[in-house]
Amino acid sequence: MKIYTSALFLLLLTLPLTQIFAQQEAHFAQNMFNNIYYNPGFAGSVGGICATGLVRQQWVGFEDEDGTNVAPNTYTVSIHSPMNFLHGGVGLNVYSDKLGYQSEIGVKIMYAYRVDLGMGNLGVGAQLDFMNATIDFDALDLGSEEPGQDPLLTVGKQTDMVLDFGFGLQYHIPEKFYVGLSSTRILESASAKLYYKYKRHYFLTGGYEWQLPNNPSFIIEPSLLVKSDAVKTDYDLAVLLKYNNKVWGGVSYSSFGVMDPIAVLLGVQIKDIRIGYAYTIPTSAIGSGGSHEVMVGYCFKIDFEKGRRSYRNTRFL
Repeated sequence: MKIYTSALFLLLLTLPLTQIFAQQEAHFAQNMFNNIYYNPGFAGSVGGICATGLVRQQWVGFEDEDGTNVAPNTYTVSIHSPMNFLHGGVGLNVYSDKLGYQSEIGVKIMYAYRVDLGMGNLGVGAQLDFMNATIDFDALDLGSEEPGQDPLLTVGKQTDMVLDFGFGLQYHIPEKFYVGLSSTRILESASAKLYYKYKRHYFLTGGYEWQLPNNPSFIIEPSLLVKSDAVKTDYDLAVLLKYNNKVWGGVSYSSFGVMDPIAVLLGVQIKDIRIGYAYTIPTSAIGSGGSHEVMVGYCFKIDFEKGRRSYRNTRFL
């Protein structure tokens, strides 16, 4: 296990002398239920208020030699809704992403201008990112080095706040098709305090609903998420089979998780609440405990055109 831990932090500390390039965008097997995490253009696309929460525990049981849990853990909650008086939609995402002794808490505030186009609706979105990153330098295993001996590393737990932006486009045909293109961390903000620099990321998302002609109760939903930082490109490909839009199951393949690329997805919808679970099958020693992901979503339609009506009666004038 110590070998795996050393390899993990060697990856974290692979740097052009003064900058750490760690895992920067979280990975979700159920990303098709939370596209707004990657693209602000999705804000307001559902015709109602929609909230989604995701918890991912990766490589369960992965610890360092001191028994400290160093496996990636990610939590995210998002909510978005159309706002007709703003000619679009607004959204909010709060997340926490932890990898070893590095963690990040972020808030994304989003707005998307929406306009009808052809058979669907186009969203043009922007977001403002507030990211609070923390690195515990004392916890890093430096071998024979004592804390403070490496001139490139700060002593103790250090925290810094950075600001960045994102932009996205999304085209959506309800209950049929969607495609999105976005970029996050556009400014590539840096923290000299943490020796940390963000990388600009690009995302391409797409999904399609195909109703079986001989049995309309069943719907097949393939989806694709392509991720790139202009140096390396990965993709997530998933296929779900839904029955009456109440129960679903499927599989996903991720080129990003080359050690554990395959996940099994299950879910159920009860009225306006949907619950999903994904298990990433371990195929290597580092992920011997597998990875678990739970999703809970709540969406309900609202009629923004319907307002409170009042009538004046001359009897009460």
